[in-house]
Amino acid sequence: MARKRAVLRIGNASGFYGDRFAAVREMLTGGPLDVLTGDYLAELTMLILARDRLKDPSLGYARTFLRQMEECLGLARERGVRIVVNAGGLNPARLAEELRQLAGRLGVETAVAHVEGDDLLARRAELALPEGLLAANAYLGAFGIAACLTEGADVVVTGRVTDAALVVGPGIAHFGWTPADLDALAGAVVAGHVLECGAQATGGNYAFFHEHDVTHPGFPVAELHADGSSVITKHPGTGGAVTTGTVTAQLLYETSGAHYPGPDVTARLDTVRLTQEGPDRVRIDGVRGEAPPATLKVGLNRLGGHRNEVAFVLTGLDIEAKAALVRRQFTEALPPEARPAELRWTLARTDHPDADTEEAASAYLRLTARDRDPAKVGRELGKAAVELALSGYPGFHLTAPPGPGAPYGVFTAAYLDAKLVEHTAVLPDGRRLTVPPAPVTSQTAPVEPELPEALPEGPLPEGPTRRAPLGRVVGARSGDKGGDANLGLWARTEDGYRWLAHTLTTDRLRELLPETAELPVTRHLLPNLRAVNFVITGLLGEGVAAQHRFDPQAKALGEWLRARHLDIPEALL
Repeated sequence: MARKRAVLRIGNASGFYGDRFAAVREMLTGGPLDVLTGDYLAELTMLILARDRLKDPSLGYARTFLRQMEECLGLARERGVRIVVNAGGLNPARLAEELRQLAGRLGVETAVAHVEGDDLLARRAELALPEGLLAANAYLGAFGIAACLTEGADVVVTGRVTDAALVVGPGIAHFGWTPADLDALAGAVVAGHVLECGAQATGGNYAFFHEHDVTHPGFPVAELHADGSSVITKHPGTGGAVTTGTVTAQLLYETSGAHYPGPDVTARLDTVRLTQEGPDRVRIDGVRGEAPPATLKVGLNRLGGHRNEVAFVLTGLDIEAKAALVRRQFTEALPPEARPAELRWTLARTDHPDADTEEAASAYLRLTARDRDPAKVGRELGKAAVELALSGYPGFHLTAPPGPGAPYGVFTAAYLDAKLVEHTAVLPDGRRLTVPPAPVTSQTAPVEPELPEALPEGPLPEGPTRRAPLGRVVGARSGDKGGDANLGLWARTEDGYRWLAHTLTTDRLRELLPETAELPVTRHLLPNLRAVNFVITGLLGEGVAAQHRFDPQAKALGEWLRARHLDIPEALL
């Protein structure tokens, strides 16, 4: 990449596999860009791609991206925009070859490179990884991407790299950063984290969505500078908004405390400064970096067993008694030898008194069954439920006939010495370049250090209080990391932050969210962002693919908390 430009404009066109298909074209035609990135991978996606690969070894990549390139590759080359995506999934080499063939058919001269080495499944025994895995992938850093771009790649395809690496790699190639430029790398990591989830940075999934028109939000752009600082913006005239609030929300997404470790650098989130520079322009600067850990995170996906679900509809009066009757009858109807290892009942009281529609008068009793034996969550389970139809509670019906059950996956994380992972950049001319691990690393474990909390100083709001939803004064963003849930909240004023930090303790969180009462909860304060971040260990069981709870990715956990009532100073309302 030419290094004479002071600003590198990097856009994003995908936050997950299944995001807006048209976003690639929208980003290429909506305004100037140097690089267009796309994040297609997540814990669940890796399991989906692994099952694709089981059916056909030539698959394992995000096929949507190939269709997007069929439509837009010529446009990208015409406009001089380089493309960096992790759509390679479990088979980046195959996707790179498919792209070369596509470029040939389209008559578009394109230099394609890819990054590999993250896939450790074939080395399972050597690396002492668990048996029964469908996928085992290390989270690689950004220097392989940078090598591909430096050697002239127009399109770079990766497998499992950190999400932020898609932005950091172009920054390295453009500005010539080395592993010693920790602050610049950390700044780019923060910019990458803001961009990685697409429209979540421009008003999507935003707590105060009613303040902006988010009917069709644009995708974000980072104007990256040589010192690692950036301005987050979007193309002119696109929907949504870029504010310190939308950027704060995304910074809190799936993070924990002050330390945000990665393979190239540990970014200090407690040093991030946000400044609203103008409409849809938020500057990020002040980010400090520290040496990365000596280990790489490895995502492990395996089949956990089989599951099935039956939903009983309970209408009108005596909802609790009807639910109790179902449970008694079902338990008697299912022979002991056919009973699954896990049966979980959940009653959702969606019913309203004196309702003017039947649906509004109804509640849902969900039965979730799990077992390693598919037979135990299949026919016998459905038969036991259906046979209650004429001998159960009045108004008996199901939302749908019981199905045969389906396999579910389990995600766990391991950590390996980075020196054991072969990070390789396969350049456009076919040469293979080995990318060494970070030369200087921290010897501490890749977890947040135990530090005493420094509560914000200054007076708390005085005067009368009023019982009101927490969300009247704070925003929230939540998500998943394996079986754990991350829940970040931020206040819009300094007074609000002081009150939030003093009020929303781990004990208060457990009171407001009873599901967390028996679980380990860790709290982190991020004063620069006026934020409080919680990690709730084990809330999601064995991860999103296991469908452990109603909201398996904890996407709406923050909105549930914002809807809970507590005594709030009227000065904040």
